[in-house]
Parts: sequence; C-alpha cells; structure tokens
Amino acid sequence: MTLRTMLTGVAVLSLMSGAALAQDRTVNVYNWSDYIDETVLEDFTKETGIKVVYDVFDSNEVLETKLLAGGTGYDVVVPTGTFLARQIQAGVFSELEKDKLPNLSNMWKDIEDRVEKYDPGNAYSINYMWGSTGIGYNVDKVKAALGEDAPVDSWDLVFKPENIEKLKECGVHMLDAPAEMIPAALNYLGLDPDSKDPSEIEKAGELLKSVRPSIQKFHSSEYINALANGDICVAIGWSGDVLQARDRAAEVDNGVTIEYAIPKEGAQMWFDQMAIPADAPNKAEAHEFLDFIMRPDVMAKASNVVYYANGNKASQEFLNEDVIGDAAIYPDEATVQNLFTTTPYPPKVQRIVTRTWTGVKSGQ
Repeated sequence: MTLRTMLTGVAVLSLMSGAALAQDRTVNVYNWSDYIDETVLEDFTKETGIKVVYDVFDSNEVLETKLLAGGTGYDVVVPTGTFLARQIQAGVFSELEKDKLPNLSNMWKDIEDRVEKYDPGNAYSINYMWGSTGIGYNVDKVKAALGEDAPVDSWDLVFKPENIEKLKECGVHMLDAPAEMIPAALNYLGLDPDSKDPSEIEKAGELLKSVRPSIQKFHSSEYINALANGDICVAIGWSGDVLQARDRAAEVDNGVTIEYAIPKEGAQMWFDQMAIPADAPNKAEAHEFLDFIMRPDVMAKASNVVYYANGNKASQEFLNEDVIGDAAIYPDEATVQNLFTTTPYPPKVQRIVTRTWTGVKSGQ
C-alpha cells in the first residue's frame, strides 16, 4: 500500500468519523405539553445536525422532583420562575455561557427585569414564554347557567359557591397547581397573593375547599381539549392554553365559543424559563438550542402556534396579528399593572402549602 493510499484512507475514515459524530449530536429537551411548534425542532435539526429528543410534562412539581433527584439526562428544561428560583439555590442549574448566546441581544429588557427576582442577572435562564393565569369559559354554556350578566370578568365566577354550583353540571376544571391556585385565592380574599403566613394560606385553602364539590377535575393540561370539545364550560388555566382551546374549537367549527378573561381583581403573571441542568450531558448542544430559540423568527413561530407572549422583543415584528394584537396575550399596560407575581415558598411553608393542597383536592 502506498503512502498516498494510506493517507487517503485515513482522510476518508476521518471524514466518516466526523459525520458519525455530527449525526450522534443530541439535545434532550423537557418542556411543557402543547408548548412549541414542532417544525421549530425539525428546523433546528436540519440546520445544525443535532437531533432533538423532546419529552413533555404538565406540572412544575413533576419537573422539580426529577431535577432535585439529579441525573435526569436532560439538557434543556423549562421551569416557571418561582420554581426556578429555589432550584437555582439548590444548585440544580449550570450558569449560562453567554458568549455562546449571541442572540441574547434580541431579548426584551422589560421581561428580563421582571425575571430578575427569580434569576438575578438572568445568569441561569432565558425567558421562553410568559402569560397569566385566568378563566377560560364556554360563552354559551356559562350564559345558560348564570344568565347574560354572568361575572366572567371576575373570580366571583368560580370562588362564589352559588355561582360555581350552577356551573357544576356543565363541568369545571382547575389547575393542579398549588403555586397558582393558592395565590389566586389569597388575592381574591384581599390578602397578599405572595403571602408566606401559614394562617393566611389556610384561609385560601378553606376558600378552595368551599368550591371543591363543584370541581370536576384538577389537571394542568386536559382542560385544553375539554374546553375545545365543549366537554366542560369553565377552566381556571393558563392564558395560552385557553386560547389554543378557543382556536381548536373555531377550526373544527363545532359550535363551541371559548373566551379567556383576566379577572378584574388581578391575576398571576408567570414566566417560563429555559435553563440548562448542572449535570446536562450535552451542554454545548444545549447552548446551540437556546441560541436558535432566541432567533426572532423562531421565537415568533413558537408564539404564533401556542398563543403565548414571549420574552423576545425582536420577535414581535414576526408575530401574527391575532397574537400581537390580542390583549389576552399581550395585555395593555393597565392590565399588566394589575397582574401580580409570586416568590418561592420556604421549605417549611412549602410543606404547609402541599398539605393544604392535598386537603383541597381530597375535599377534606
């Protein structure tokens, strides 16, 4: 064998090895259900050669249990701000290598400033989507149950027993999320929605227990299809999920009209953040994924499908008018000022919250 042949063979093997390595590159993403345009994942793989392994969850508690146990195998996860904050304290995440994220320049400073309370300096995360927790309702069924003047713009709709009892027959779902429902109840009672006072948390629990007999199901994703299909008439849920239900009903033209309301008493504003676990096996690929997501056209594509506002200011020129122009997705400043945020519960208070929520769900 000549030297030239040997060198050619080595070169071919090297190219084959490089191709194999490119094919083997993977990023493992763990995100909320119904929360992305799947073509975003396909486009990322086409552009980078990195395969996306994509799993979904529907509660922060499920994600947190896995993260605190360690060894999840995930490279990118999407916790909500309140959970992110205590997970940062627990050392769950890897600090972002911002020199690998040139598209950070596209992010929205107003949102980054609000997220600072969870992630100081935005050191560990980027905002993916943000929104509010409010009321989704079937216009016709709620009017049939409560009349033309049904208080659809108020928490009275679900927190006054005399109202929710009349809605019981057409079906009411509530998020299985104590970090959302207890602050909503506190706010309705005129208390601080971010209260850490055990006695006030118990008052919120009592309010929730008073309407428990009229709640058909506690779940954090099933209400989307249930609303869209007309199987239920009210859901306390996340803004974009309800708007997805609205559009699914409209697409199939099934006679179901769904609307979303941010209650006039105020509602929770939340932020879902993309972060990289400290033990992520593919951190380089994770950074490439985050940077791709922060491209304005990519982030807009996601928002246009899931009907949530995102933290990417540059994406707004690419948003569909029915997204950027919808006050339920991008509320006006007065509405935003009426939205509240919460902070993580200390461990002792978290145990009280968990016990209270268990009591609410069980009705005891």
